[in-house]
Parts: sequence; structure tokens; C-alpha cells
Amino acid sequence: MRKNMLKIKNLSASVDNKPILKGFDLDINAGEIHAIMGPNGAGKSTLAKVLAGHPAYEVIEGEVWFKGQNLLDMEPEERAHAGLFMSFQYPVEIPGVSNKQFLHTALNAKRRANEQSELTEPEFSHFLDNKMKLMEMRPEFGTRNVNENFSGGEKKRNEILQMAVLNPELVMLDETDSGLDIDAMRIVAHGVNQHMHGEMGLILITHYQRLLDYIRPHFVHVMMDGKIVRSGGPELAIELENKGYDWLMRPANERTNA
Repeated sequence: MRKNMLKIKNLSASVDNKPILKGFDLDINAGEIHAIMGPNGAGKSTLAKVLAGHPAYEVIEGEVWFKGQNLLDMEPEERAHAGLFMSFQYPVEIPGVSNKQFLHTALNAKRRANEQSELTEPEFSHFLDNKMKLMEMRPEFGTRNVNENFSGGEKKRNEILQMAVLNPELVMLDETDSGLDIDAMRIVAHGVNQHMHGEMGLILITHYQRLLDYIRPHFVHVMMDGKIVRSGGPELAIELENKGYDWLMRPANERTNA
């Protein structure tokens, strides 16, 4: 029996007093990949930000348990140290801080929080070099400032590099495929697949089925108006690609005949 990684029960949340999540439920076990799809405004990105602990989002009711811990009682940095990772749809630039400095500091902060010994600079340099090769990133990426003057594809690859370095237990990828060409998507997906293992859970937030050709989900969930309205296997994403989200709003007999 697989270990439960994340349990969300009746989660409701708002931003600027506007309700976004409205009774959201989801269970994720270790080793499972869950794709969350839906139209704009469905609440997909809000879900990721609430789980990550973004201060602009207010939880109205509900429960979130991560590895048996009450996630909603934890500060954002505590969630990260416990093994939660979010890849942003629009990664921010950090002028004056190199990728290597940023990742070394982040990894050692996590290691300290988990009572592990910190990596020295030479140890981390060797470790980072191996991860960058896996992501097909040139060595100079390590010395460049975080996301500064990066292309869209480079920023997304950099997010997956961060994931690879931090080795989280629950990963949320918020529209990682947005703006990627086929080559960049292949590289990003390869990096994710290389680091996916039986003790990790993965949430893929996306509008389109094409990412799921590269990262195959075990479950696909359709989100509308702040909650999941339908769940299924990978075939559901293909059905959505062919019929659109409006198809789900039709009466059941019309959906069957569509």
C-alpha cells in the first residue's frame, strides 16, 4: 500500500475577499502523478499558492495534511524544508545572486532544518555540475544571476534544476509548459522524469494535454469553479483536448453522444 503524501479535505480559500477554492478535495500517494486541468479562472494556480503558503491567499475552511503534518499550521519555509516544492508559472529574477549561490544556500538551509550536515562549496559545485548536465544546461548557467535575462525556456529549465537540487517529496509544477517550444518541453520533462521516484508525489497544473505526452500522469482531474468536477486516467486529457472544457458542462446524455 502506497504512503499517503497529501490529503486535502473541503479546502476553501479566497484572495482579496474573492472566493476561489470552493470545497476542493484531493488525495495523493507517494509515487503518483496527478494532472490538474481546467479553464482560466478555475483556481488551479490558487491551489498551488495556497499549498505553498502564499500570504495573499486566505484559507476559509478545510484541512491539508502533508505526510501526516498539518500543512496549514506551517510557515512557507517550513513547508519547503519538509519537502514541498513549487515551480512558478512566471519565475522571478533575482539580480545580484548567482544560480550557484542561490541553490547552495537553499539546499543547506533545508539540510540544516532536517539536521543534516551542510555541503561545502567544492562538494556542492560537483553536485550542481552533475544536475546541470542532466538538464542539458551549460556550465555558465551556474554563474549567471537567477533568471536574469533568461529566455522563457531557460527559466523553466532553471525551475526544474532547483527541483533536482532540493529533491522534494511533493512537487507542484504550475503551467511549466507555458511558452515552451517542443525542444525545451522535452528537456524539462526529461528532468522531471529523471527525478520522479516512488517516494515523490507530483502535481502537474496545465491547460493542455501536450505536456502529458512527456510526463504521463496516473490521474487527471478537471477543475472548474474552485473544485474538481471530474477525475479519470490519462485518456480524460485526450478527451478534453478533442472536445474542450465546454463538453463537461453539457447534460450527461449529450456528453455520451458527443
